[in-house]
Amino acid sequence: MQTQVSNLLNPTPTIIPDPVTYINEVRALARLETIQYSVEKVITGELNSGTFQALFGDKILFVAHGTVIAGIDMDKLRPEDMRFENGVLTVRLPPAEVFIAALDNEKSYVYDRQTGVLSKPDPNLETQVRQVAEQEILKGALEDGILEQAQANAEAYLIKFFAALGFPNTIFVDDLG
Repeated sequence: MQTQVSNLLNPTPTIIPDPVTYINEVRALARLETIQYSVEKVITGELNSGTFQALFGDKILFVAHGTVIAGIDMDKLRPEDMRFENGVLTVRLPPAEVFIAALDNEKSYVYDRQTGVLSKPDPNLETQVRQVAEQEILKGALEDGILEQAQANAEAYLIKFFAALGFPNTIFVDDLG
C-alpha cells in the first residue's frame, strides 16, 4: 500500500519517442578540432523576485556542465593560401572558430528550485536558464582564449603534418602579400 501511494505521489514519467526520424541535412566536413574545453557554470534564474517573491516568485539554481570545441575549418584553406619558395612552405590558415558549444545534459542539473506559495513553477524558466547557461559556457571559453589556443594548436599540429609530407620548413602568416 505504501509503495502504491508513493508511486501515486511521485510518478515515474513515461517517455515515448516518435518512431519517425527526419534527417534535414547531410554535409561533408573538413574540420581540424584542436582544443576542447569542459566548463562548469552556476546560473540563477528568477521570476517575480522582490518583495513578493515568497508568494509569487519562482527561482532556479542550475549547475551547467558544457563542452566547447574549437579548431580550423580546413575546407576554407584554398590553394592560393599556400606558397612554396626557396624550400619554405608559407601558409595562411583560416582563423580558428568554435565548432561546438553545448550543454552536457548528463552532467547538468537543477540544484535548487523555490516556488512561491501562491504560484506554480514556470515551465519555461528552466529552458531559459539552460539557454543562458550555454551562452555563458561559450563566453567563458572565449574569454579564456580558446580561439588563440586553437590556432596555436593547429599550427603546431600542421607543422608536423607538413614535415611528414616533405616540407620541413613551414611558416604561418596572416597575409601572403
